[in-house]
Amino acid sequence: MGTTPAPLIDVHRSDGRSETRLTWLRGRHSFWVGGQPYDPGNTHHGLLVVHNEDTIKPGTGFDTHPHRDMEIVTWVLEGSLVHQDSAGNSGVIYPGLAQRMSAGTGILHSEKNDSPRLGRERHTDPVHLIQMWVVPDETGVTPGYEQLEVDNDLLSGGLVTVASGMARHHGDAAIRIRNRHAALHAARLMPGRPVQLPEAPYLHLFVTRGSVELEGTGTLNSGDAVRFAASGGQRISVSAPAEILVWEMHADLAI
Repeated sequence: MGTTPAPLIDVHRSDGRSETRLTWLRGRHSFWVGGQPYDPGNTHHGLLVVHNEDTIKPGTGFDTHPHRDMEIVTWVLEGSLVHQDSAGNSGVIYPGLAQRMSAGTGILHSEKNDSPRLGRERHTDPVHLIQMWVVPDETGVTPGYEQLEVDNDLLSGGLVTVASGMARHHGDAAIRIRNRHAALHAARLMPGRPVQLPEAPYLHLFVTRGSVELEGTGTLNSGDAVRFAASGGQRISVSAPAEILVWEMHADLAI
């Protein structure tokens, strides 16, 4: 899948992302999505084809819609999101919970702001989340769903493997994805405890909260991203608590 990339460290600032604004949704897109002017140079990085930051008002959300042959990982920053799908899976996703849906041969699902909270008092809080899609390395598989809490693991301050299909993460990743070349890591960074990025042909770093210092690059703020090729190993440090998501990818889309 793809060839060896040329070395690259490409910073993408938060305010450079395209947006979708509706009465109930503010969506911010790291890559081109349908409905936006087509940008052939910004369709993916490595195996990552969607990286959306969505804020959804209470009592609203994405009605039932289809997906096929995609690994979809959702990471909630604030609030809670109700998932329901045509395979009979349902659940509430909240901060510190890793969730994956494998669309496979085809699945219908909905995602709504948890209001009212499944029978409890109605609230007025938005849900703020990151949704990421990577292509599977095998199409036509049976759809699947998995979720697991990782909050306690994140207390370490180091990189935690949230989702992976890589053999070396077998038994270590919180949830599995169906691509043997990709893994998602998260870290809740603390002052005085820097972390080191993995080395891989493709990396995608995203700052979900706070500000961080990336060795050799400088300050990154919430919503900023960096796309790496043929790189990695840089240290990330903070002066105040922050959170990052890191995709490690050892292949590219064959396009």
